[in-house]
Amino acid sequence: VRQIHWHRDVIRRAFGVEASRVLFPPETAFHVRMIPALVEAGVTAVIYDSIHRFRACSDYPYAGIGEGMLPPNRAEQVDPPVDDWLQLHNIWAGSKISPRLLRPEYVGYEDADGQLHKIIAVPAERYIGNEDARGGFGALQYPDVLGQVYDRIVETDSFDPAHPPFFLLHSDGDNHGGGADSYYHHNTGRLVEWLQQDDRFELTTVEDYLLRFPPDPDAVCHIEPGSWAGADNGDPQFMKWFSRYDQSYSPDLNSWAVLTAFQNRVHTLEYADPENPALAEAIRLLLTAETSCYWYWTGQTVWDEQVTRAANLGNALIDSALDALMAAGHDHSCPTIFPPWVTPENPGGKRWGQGCLLDAPREGTAHCFVADVSGLKRVELILRSTAGEQRLPMRDHGPYPSQTGARITANYFTAELPVGLGDVRYFIEAEDARGNVARGALERIFLA
Repeated sequence: VRQIHWHRDVIRRAFGVEASRVLFPPETAFHVRMIPALVEAGVTAVIYDSIHRFRACSDYPYAGIGEGMLPPNRAEQVDPPVDDWLQLHNIWAGSKISPRLLRPEYVGYEDADGQLHKIIAVPAERYIGNEDARGGFGALQYPDVLGQVYDRIVETDSFDPAHPPFFLLHSDGDNHGGGADSYYHHNTGRLVEWLQQDDRFELTTVEDYLLRFPPDPDAVCHIEPGSWAGADNGDPQFMKWFSRYDQSYSPDLNSWAVLTAFQNRVHTLEYADPENPALAEAIRLLLTAETSCYWYWTGQTVWDEQVTRAANLGNALIDSALDALMAAGHDHSCPTIFPPWVTPENPGGKRWGQGCLLDAPREGTAHCFVADVSGLKRVELILRSTAGEQRLPMRDHGPYPSQTGARITANYFTAELPVGLGDVRYFIEAEDARGNVARGALERIFLA
C-alpha cells in the first residue's frame, strides 16, 4: 500500500498529474489475496495475464506440458464452463483461449473471516501480447490473429454489447522487437492505420472502456494465481520469484525469510513509536528490499544478497529502539506471516518430471515463515473443508538458515496435510509471546 501511495506522490510532484488507478503489477503477477491491499491503496482495476482466468474454468482444456505449467489445482477451478475455446493459429499459443472471457470483470477474494473483497480485473491476452512484444505490427499479424478472436465470438453468438470484448497486449516494452524504436513509431503507426480501415476493432484505454462499459459488480469470478509467460511461464507457484523452494536451501526463500523478519520489526516500531527518528530511513530500506528484481535473478550473488543488505542496514538503525520497546513491554503488534506454500504443488495430482508429468504423492506439506520481535507462542494451520474446521500445530524449524549474512530471519514452519480432504481453504494463525494474534491470507488447495 505504501509503495503505491509513494508512487502516486512522485507522479504528482514530478508531472503535476494524478497517476492511473489501474495497476500493472510486475510481470502481471497477480494473486487474489492482493485485492484487499489494492483496494486500500485506491486501485480500481488490476491487469492480469488471461490464461489464469481460463484455467480457473471448471472445463479448462489443459494442453499438457507444452503449456509450461502443471494442470490447474482443482480448488482453483471454480468458474463456470464456457463453450468457445479457440486454438489460435499463425502465432505461438501453447493452449486454447476463450474469447468471451477477454473482458474486464470483477474478481473476488474471501478472507478468513468470510468477508468478500473485489476489484475489477482487466485481461492482458497471454499469447497475442507475447507476440506483439516481439515487434508489434509485422511480428504479430493483427488482422489475421485478432480476426480469429472476432470470428469465434460471431460463431458462438457470445457478443455482449453491454460488455464487449476488451483486452490488452502486454509487454515490458524493452525486450525483443518491442524494445526497438520502430515498435513505437513505424509498427504502432501501421496498427493505427489498419484500425482506421477495419471497423471490427477499436483502440481505446482501460479507463475509457470502464467508463463506457462498467462490469457488473454482482458477477464476481475467480482468477488463478500467476503471471505472464515471460516469467518462467507465469505458473501459479510464482517460481520466478520462488525458485528452488523444494531444495534444502533456496536463495529466494532466504530473501523472503529475511524480508518477513524485517517487515515485522519495522511495522512493530512504526505502530508503537511512529515519530521515531530512525523510522523514515528504515521504511525506505524496507520498500527498497521489496524490489521484485532481487528475486528475479536467482543464483547471482549480487542479487541474492540485496534483501539481506537492506535488512541489515535497517535493523541496525532500529535495534536500540526495539530493545527499549521490548523492555517496556510495549509490543502490541501481531506476528508477520508470509503466505504459505504447499509441496508437492498438487497433492495427489501431477508434478514435474524430466520433460514429462508424473503422479504426485497424495501426502502434502504446508510451509510458511513467521516472525515476531517478542517471540512466538504458537503457529497453527487452520483447514476448512466439508469435514469442518481442523487446527494443526505447525512445527518450528527455527530461523531459516541464511547464507547471505542476514542478522535476523523469520522462523520456518511446516505441517503435514491430511490425505483425501478434498477442496480445502486454509490459513495460518500465529500468536506471539504477548498474546498478539495474526491471521494470514485464506488460501485454497485440493487434497486428493
